[in-house]
Amino acid sequence: MEFAAVQVNHRITLAARPVNRPVQPSDFRHEEAPVPVPSTGEVLLRTLYLSLDPYMRGRMSEAKSYAQPVQIGEVMIGEAVAEVVTSNDPSLQPGDTVLARTGWQEYAVMPAKGLIKVDGTKAPLSHYLGVLGMPGMTGYFALLDIGKPKPGQTVLVSAAAGAVGQVVGQIAKLKGCQVIGIAGGPEKCAYVTDELGFDAAIDYRGKDTAALVAELARLAPGGIDVFFDNVGGIIHDAAMSSLALNARIIICGAVAIYDKLESQDTGARWMRQILAKRARMEGFLVFDYDHRRAEFLADMTAWLRGGLIRYREDVAEGLAKTPEAFIGLLAGKNLGKQLIHVASPSVR
Repeated sequence: MEFAAVQVNHRITLAARPVNRPVQPSDFRHEEAPVPVPSTGEVLLRTLYLSLDPYMRGRMSEAKSYAQPVQIGEVMIGEAVAEVVTSNDPSLQPGDTVLARTGWQEYAVMPAKGLIKVDGTKAPLSHYLGVLGMPGMTGYFALLDIGKPKPGQTVLVSAAAGAVGQVVGQIAKLKGCQVIGIAGGPEKCAYVTDELGFDAAIDYRGKDTAALVAELARLAPGGIDVFFDNVGGIIHDAAMSSLALNARIIICGAVAIYDKLESQDTGARWMRQILAKRARMEGFLVFDYDHRRAEFLADMTAWLRGGLIRYREDVAEGLAKTPEAFIGLLAGKNLGKQLIHVASPSVR
């Protein structure tokens, strides 16, 4: 396969840190740079689909976390499905498609070692960033390994219409649970009940903690057995007020407080509730489960082929749309997994 010669790499770098405020377009800079040249053992990649995820907000901050922040002037971090343009390693050939942390740019040079091949003939390439990728793995392992749902139990999922939440609720239904989703707006609530098969949905918009607690009491009078928290904030407080005995709480994200990362996270303290309910709360990071990727793929692929899992993607066109789409993601404007379509695969 021959690829046309390219001279310019369009990329988006971090221009400013949003300290205790929402992200805005001026926090990013659109740049042009020479296309990098691979050395021995490296490949030149062309980004096809770029994943946008809430964790990226944390990487814009210098607040202490589990990973180093993106530095001012660096390309914003992000995982992509990319196509090999040129290869200086025998394990990959031009035209191969791989998962790679290319960041917000059209071209990147990466070591071939560690890149994961993906096959666009077996599933849409975009799925490897969503239902067959990090969000799918997150929902699968966090729910099953930490939540341990049992038939007849009640599972509550925040951000239920998002990339992770939509997977979590459907797996919980497959395990015989009653599933309640929390989402923003009637369209998202209808999506999780009518299309994904959740038993109920709560629209959190315009409601305080007391109102959310009242709705949970109506929908789950016996309490919440498993709470999958993608959001934090008042939704977390409402769920913690509504736990069943021996509840399991999975902390997967806290998007409600991401615009205040440089301040102390204060709010209700739930030690007495955890004590009284003999509940367990545990944080989850998906890279702890990289070694079990094959286990996840076997189950998820079978569920998709059997029509047991539905999945929606929200795709913006063009790298230039990335900041706008990311800001929209943080504001909850997306429905399903947020992606950027950067380029199409070369014709073979």
